[in-house]
Amino acid sequence: MALGMLDRTPPPFFRQGPSALTRLMFFAALALFLMVADTRFQLTQPLRAVFATVLHPVERVLRVPVDAWQGGSEYFLGLEDALAAEAKARQELSVQAVRAARVEQLMQENLRLRALLDLRPALKVRSQAAEILYDAPDPYSRKVIIDRGARHGVALASPIINEAGVLGQVTRVYPYSAEVTLLTDKEAAIPVLNNRTQARSAAFGNPNGAGLELRFMAGNADVQVGDELSTSGVDGIYPAGVPVAKVIHIDRRVDSGFARIALAPLSSPDSVRHVLVLEPVGVQMPAKPEPEPAKPASAPAGRKGGRK
Repeated sequence: MALGMLDRTPPPFFRQGPSALTRLMFFAALALFLMVADTRFQLTQPLRAVFATVLHPVERVLRVPVDAWQGGSEYFLGLEDALAAEAKARQELSVQAVRAARVEQLMQENLRLRALLDLRPALKVRSQAAEILYDAPDPYSRKVIIDRGARHGVALASPIINEAGVLGQVTRVYPYSAEVTLLTDKEAAIPVLNNRTQARSAAFGNPNGAGLELRFMAGNADVQVGDELSTSGVDGIYPAGVPVAKVIHIDRRVDSGFARIALAPLSSPDSVRHVLVLEPVGVQMPAKPEPEPAKPASAPAGRKGGRK
């Protein structure tokens, strides 16, 4: 047999088809075509929806253990938080119940003492709402202007308060507005009462314009950081018991007989817009009795009988 007649084709087992580079280019072009077609014409959207629908039950079944674990963890955590909140609420409720009982007891005792001593009831201070318009133009003082004046019944020296405590006092009255000097002004002063020791003193505005200070307090005075001060009510202007300030610093100097006590006002004037204008307590107090005129001294009795 001649060599040219031999079959040189590889057996079917060794046939490889197109080369690897050809197949790579073909499938890359096909992938690019499918991406462009899917983006522009949404060709694979129905197929994707079919697969998502078929695999949805499988996905839900596979998520059952995960959901059960997360739900159980959240349940136990929520139960623990609920039990802690319940315990805290019960504790606060018991404290409020004790406080309410004490307040009721003190009110009843106060009524009995007033009835026993025949004291007049506590003064009911009249008030009206006002709004802070702007700060006073004086940069060296702490004053504000409110939208109530003499036409609205605002009197000179009327106290100005809000829900936190005393803000200041009316120092100048106009027909439709009034000027209020704040407690932090360097010329402001207010008589106060230490709620812990019941000791009376006077609080003055700090000359630096920051807070207040207690002056003329002995170096060994019973004052502690954290003591709250309220109005004493002895000046005839402020009603008693209105919060004023809190002690924040005490400097007991050895070389001085007085202590420097710094106070922080409980009512911040920088974040206040609406206030209450109170009527001075002295307006509602009974008038002082007029002093009785002095009776002329009786003349000494003369001798009986005339001069002979």
